[in-house]
Amino acid sequence: GREMRLRVVLRVRPLTCTEMQRGDRQVVHSLGNGTVHVSAARHNATFGFSTVFDAGASQEAVFEGSGMRQLAELATDGFSCTVFAFGQTGSGKTYTLMGPLTQSESQPAAPGLLGLMQRSFACLLEQSQSHSSDLALSASYLEIYNEQVRDLLSPGPPCALPLRWSKTRGFYVENQLSVDFESLEDIANLLLQALSVPPTGSQRRRTSAHALNRHSSRSHALLTIHVRRRTVSTHPAPGGRGEHHPSTWVPQPSTCPRKQGTLCFVDLAGSERVKETGSSGELCTEANNINRSLLALGHCISLLAKPRGKRTHIPYRDSKLTRLLSHSLGGSGITLMVACISPSSRCLSETLSTLHYASRARRVTTRP
Repeated sequence: GREMRLRVVLRVRPLTCTEMQRGDRQVVHSLGNGTVHVSAARHNATFGFSTVFDAGASQEAVFEGSGMRQLAELATDGFSCTVFAFGQTGSGKTYTLMGPLTQSESQPAAPGLLGLMQRSFACLLEQSQSHSSDLALSASYLEIYNEQVRDLLSPGPPCALPLRWSKTRGFYVENQLSVDFESLEDIANLLLQALSVPPTGSQRRRTSAHALNRHSSRSHALLTIHVRRRTVSTHPAPGGRGEHHPSTWVPQPSTCPRKQGTLCFVDLAGSERVKETGSSGELCTEANNINRSLLALGHCISLLAKPRGKRTHIPYRDSKLTRLLSHSLGGSGITLMVACISPSSRCLSETLSTLHYASRARRVTTRP
């Protein structure tokens, strides 16, 4: 019941080949001890976070150093846990969460390149195979595209689902499909079916190419792992009169209540400037909707960062995204935020925006 601050970590991706060939300067430098320095014309600022991962950090280092393993373990203990990646388009959010976009069922990613999702699934499955607990795992997968909530696991073309609110559940998606899984391959295949890159024809989450990113996500995606746990213990058989002979002991179901936790991964679509991406038509409409929902999220975070006694009304209803994240940001969840940025001088404006955004989020508290 005590207050707990959001944990915010920063990941700085390497300069791309295009950026180096173009002659972009590196304007973000890690100083160690969770701080980064931005040095450019008219901009000279230092920011501090729980942890900073520079361009040389491996996927495993990000998983272990961010506290992701502990988050997965807390989900098995019945807590509602959320991790979400945010930043400019092309800053490495989807790679951090999932690994390379080129992976498929026939060409899986190398183990060292697997993202936070797959590594967390492995932790949960280790827990489920433990002899001391009875763990059931299931997954649901949604996207918010142009302010419509769509199920990425349902058969057929994704269709819009209604978003409801109740006093007991808060905001929830009606008729959302949930799929049970018992192996890492099961959940990995579900992800690949939803995210596989054309020309396989099986892609369901919306992506498009523009000047800054060949596989830009055009929607916010939320993958939720539901964890149901019942501890099993041993009790003496009836009529044993307290004798400790082995034959008087039989396994009996525990009377302990069942624990239900969640681990939610949120891959936010990247903020983008239409002038830089060269978007037009449908891409422009998508960009406007993405930026509008990110602006609503930033507004909620700014208000939540104030001391509880000075907070005004938190406008969660301003977008579908803030409604679905209201429990994670201002409720009783445990949240990890991964801010992803480019070190390129050309991306300076969006990088500073992400750093300020992440700095405000560090002041947000929840009560797990």
